[in-house]
Amino acid sequence: MKLSIVVPVRNETLNLKIMAKVMSAILETEYEIIFVYDSIDDASAVAAQEVSQRQPHIIGLLNDIGPGVANAIRSAVVRAQSEYIVVFVADEIVPILAIPHMVKLMDDGCDFVNATRYGYGGRRVGGSLVGHALSSLANRAFRLMTFSPLTDCTSGVKMFRRSQFDDLMVGGREQGWGFAFEMAINAQRLGYQMGEVPTISVDRMFGGKSTFSLVPWAVNYLKVFFIGIGRLPPRPFRQKPNVSISVPENIFR
Repeated sequence: MKLSIVVPVRNETLNLKIMAKVMSAILETEYEIIFVYDSIDDASAVAAQEVSQRQPHIIGLLNDIGPGVANAIRSAVVRAQSEYIVVFVADEIVPILAIPHMVKLMDDGCDFVNATRYGYGGRRVGGSLVGHALSSLANRAFRLMTFSPLTDCTSGVKMFRRSQFDDLMVGGREQGWGFAFEMAINAQRLGYQMGEVPTISVDRMFGGKSTFSLVPWAVNYLKVFFIGIGRLPPRPFRQKPNVSISVPENIFR
């Protein structure tokens, strides 16, 4: 099996089922989906088990390491059967179109591939306007202040090799999606060949009520921002970092 798709879920039912159907229609690569939840009482647990009974390549997994998204990812990676791992967010559908392009970049030699909402035609629709503005500004500032090749370090959609997971998670945030930002920082610090694929992010197209809270989100990401400033070298004058790009057909620049 070539690809494991890891999706932390919380009280997702409709979105989980739709995501499974869209992936089966789009992905040609042999893959498995691991829906991982923190509690057997979560509505996602029942939905995941229902889907997995009909499709054996879909797995419902209880996170038995500890609470939080980062620990959910750790639980799923231990269970994963593939060398390529993609971390995906449960309230997204459209970025699934980017996955085949991410796989191609990995096949072509990339070690870490990032889905971007802010570069090469990628964009973000819906959700908190303030959160969107702060996220876009922070990613631009981070790229200007460091020698980062990525236009969207904070994106929750990342692909990497299973064998490199432990190195990528060094110092990772235990709460929220800040760990994905720190994974991107670690990948750059370790000298991995980077790739990016633009995508259209539509916040909460399906699924339950958003748990987004601006202040905790901003504080968490601000901490990782300054961690990254300390770990990565400053950008040399007029020198462009090395990054491989693949643009899906559904992106109109």
